[in-house]
Amino acid sequence: MIGRFGAALCGLAMAMMPAMAFAQAAPSPEAMALAAKFGAREGIESASLSPDGNLLALVVPDGDGQKLVIYNFITGGALHPILANPHPAEKITACRWPTSSRLFCTVVVHSDDLGTLITYTRMIALDADGRKLAVVTPRASSRSLYFGWFGGGVIDWNGARPGQVLMTREFVPELGTDTRSAETREGLGVDSVDVATLVHAMVEAPRPTAAEFISDGLGHVRVMAVEEATNTGYATGKYSYYYRKAGERSWNPLTKFDNSTGVLAKGFEPTAVDPTLDVVYGFDRTGDGHRALFSIKLDGSGTKALVLGRNDVDIDGLVTIGRQRRVVGASYATDRRLVEYFDPALNRLRTALGTALPDAPQIGIIDASADENRLLVLASSDTDPGVIYRLDRTEHKLERVLPMRPELDGMPLAPMTPVSFPARDGTMIPGYLTLPPNGPRTGLPAIVMPHGGPAARDVWGFDWLAQFFAARGFAVLQPNFRGSSGYGAGWFQKNGFQSWRVAIGDVNDAGHWLVSQKIADPAHLAIVGWSYGGYAALQSGVSEPGLFKAIVAVAPVTDLSLLRDEKSRYTSGALVEREIGEGEHVTSGSPALNAGRIAVPVLLFHGDKDINVDIEQSREMESRLRRAGKPVDLVQFKGLDHQLDSAAARTTLLSRSDAFLRANLGL
Repeated sequence: MIGRFGAALCGLAMAMMPAMAFAQAAPSPEAMALAAKFGAREGIESASLSPDGNLLALVVPDGDGQKLVIYNFITGGALHPILANPHPAEKITACRWPTSSRLFCTVVVHSDDLGTLITYTRMIALDADGRKLAVVTPRASSRSLYFGWFGGGVIDWNGARPGQVLMTREFVPELGTDTRSAETREGLGVDSVDVATLVHAMVEAPRPTAAEFISDGLGHVRVMAVEEATNTGYATGKYSYYYRKAGERSWNPLTKFDNSTGVLAKGFEPTAVDPTLDVVYGFDRTGDGHRALFSIKLDGSGTKALVLGRNDVDIDGLVTIGRQRRVVGASYATDRRLVEYFDPALNRLRTALGTALPDAPQIGIIDASADENRLLVLASSDTDPGVIYRLDRTEHKLERVLPMRPELDGMPLAPMTPVSFPARDGTMIPGYLTLPPNGPRTGLPAIVMPHGGPAARDVWGFDWLAQFFAARGFAVLQPNFRGSSGYGAGWFQKNGFQSWRVAIGDVNDAGHWLVSQKIADPAHLAIVGWSYGGYAALQSGVSEPGLFKAIVAVAPVTDLSLLRDEKSRYTSGALVEREIGEGEHVTSGSPALNAGRIAVPVLLFHGDKDINVDIEQSREMESRLRRAGKPVDLVQFKGLDHQLDSAAARTTLLSRSDAFLRANLGL
C-alpha cells in the first residue's frame, strides 16, 4: 500500500516527467482577420420599443463595456448615446420603457469582494435623454446590508396606478435591530413604484420563503411561489404555488413544482397569467415524458387543459407580446425553431413577413408599442446573424433598423443542415452539419462540437463558433446527444453527468459517422466544446483515446467532486449535489481524474471570474495533464466570466484554436 505520503511522492515524480511535444503555430493573418470578425460581440445586446413606438433603446458593445443608445424614428434613426458602462464586470442585461420618456434597466454585477465570486443585480432608472439617473431599489437606512443581492425586477409595467410599475423587492433586515425604527421584515415582496419619483408603495408584504410573484399585466398579482423552507441555507428546489381569484386578496393552493432531484422537474410550473381567459399558463410533462403547455383556470374550479403538446419534442417557450406580456403563442424546436401563434392576426402577420423576408425564415417579435400597432421584429437564418426591423401595421411599412453583426454584413456564410446519425446501439441522434461555404464536401478536416448545458440543445440558426471554423475550411457537426433537453424525459436520461457514458458515447459516434460518410479525414478529426461541451470534449479523450486528434475545451467542468465542492458555497449547492449524484461515475466521469488516458494535445480557455464553472476546473486539468506528461496549454482571461464577452478574448480564442488545430492535425 502506497499510503498518503507515497502517493504524494508518485505525484512529484510524475510532475518531473517531460511533457509530450506540443505542436504550436502562430495564427495566420487570414485567420486573425476572420477571428476578429466572427469574435466581435453581437452588435445589439438588448432592444426595446417605447410605448408610443417612436423610440428604440439599444444596448450596444463599446470595447469591453457597453453603451445605452436611443434610436429615434422621427428624426431619421440617428443613434444618441445616453449612458456609458465601461466596466466588463457589470452588464446591462435589458432596458425597458415604463413610459415613452423613461427607462428602467437591469444591471448584473460580478464581484469577488467577499472572497467568493458572486452575482448581484441592480435596477436603475433614467430619462430618454440620459438625465435623472437613479437606483430604483431602495436602501432602508445606513443600518441595512446595502441593497441585498437581488435588486428587484419589474413583473408588471402597469402598476397600481398610471405612471407606476409593479416590482419585486428583496427586504433585508437592518443591523442594530434593537431600535424601534429598524427594518425587521425579510424576504421577497412586491412594491408599486412611481417611475418618475421612484417612490415605493408596498403591494405584497415580504415573505421569507417567497420565490416568485406573477401578475396579470393589468397591475394585479395573481400567483405566488413559496419555496419549501430549510434550515441549511440551501435552495430546496421544491415550490408550492398559490393563486388569487379575480378581485380577491386571499391566497388559494394552485399546484406544486419539484425541481430538486437533479434530473427532471415534476409538476406544473406557472409562467404567465391571461386575465381575459382568467387562466395561468405553465409547463408540465405529459404521460410520455414530453414537456407541454397547459392552462389552469383561476376561478376556483382548477380546470387544467392541454394547450399545446407534441410526442417528439418538448414545448419549451411561451411567446408574449407588449407591455401586458399578452400570451400569443408557444415555441418548440424540431430541426428548426417554430412558433405556434394562438392569435390569428399574428399568425397571418408571420406568413406575410415570411413572404417579405424569404431569406430570413426565423422571424420573432421582440417588442411592441402599447397599442401593438408598431412591432420590433428580428429576422435571421443560419446564414444571416439577423436584422432588426420596425413594422408599422397601420401603414403597412417595414423599416430596416440595424444588423445584429455588422462585421459580417455581406460575407457568404455556411448553411447549417439538419442531419441524424446512428449511435452504437442503433439510436438515431439528431444534429446539425455545417460545411465550408465553398470547396470540397469530402475528406475535410472536421470538428465535433457538443453543446453546453447539459440541459440544453443546439438549434438551427446562426452560430458564430461553427461559422468561423466553417470559414476556415472545417466541417462542423453539432450533435444533440442523449442528455440534451428538448426531446423528452427518455432522451434526457439521468442528465449528462450521471449518464455520461451514453452522452459521451453519442458524441464519439458523431466523429465515427463523419468518418464513415467520408466527410472527415480520420487523421484530421478534432473536438471543440464550451462549458459542458468542454467537459464532453475532454471526456471523449478519456473514453476513446485518439479518436479525436486534438481537443479544445472552453470553460470546462473537469472534476465532478470539485464542482460539488465549489457549488457548496452557494445556495444552489444541494441542487448541484443531487445533479451530480453519488457513485463510481463521479470518478470515472471526471476527465481531470483520468487525465493519463488522454492521448492527444489539449488547449484550454477560461475566464478567471467565471461563476458558472470556476477556473480551478481548468487549472486542475492543466496540472494533471502536465503531471501525466501530456501536451496542454491553458489560456486564462483576466476579469472575464463564463461567456468571455470580449471581442479581444474571442478573437484570441478563435485564432489560437485555429492555429492549434492546424498544427496538431497536420494541416
